[in-house]
Amino acid sequence: MSRDETLPKAPDLDALARECEITFHRASGPGGQHRNKVETAVRVLHLPTGLMARASERRSREQNRREALRRLAEKIAAKSRRRRPRIATAKTEAVRAREREARARASEKKRVRRESGG
Repeated sequence: MSRDETLPKAPDLDALARECEITFHRASGPGGQHRNKVETAVRVLHLPTGLMARASERRSREQNRREALRRLAEKIAAKSRRRRPRIATAKTEAVRAREREARARASEKKRVRRESGG
């Protein structure tokens, strides 16, 4: 068995990047002068779907770009995943019998109250 058969296929990030608009910006938050001066944060907008992903954890613009594309691929996969439709089920005969017995007990209780005048 080769290595390719054991690992799940990674999404083709280069093909995904061609469908996206990638912008770089300065990240906010803690990190001091480096974080405030350098535009290493990445915002990726997938033009066909309008989904967006961001990454600003790394100091490298390229690492953030790859991370943002990976997150976008996950979002696209989650959006395209179909939920299985619910299968309608009928109540079992035993459940119906218990419900009939409960109604009969309640009915009997009310009948006794009416007859006793209470």
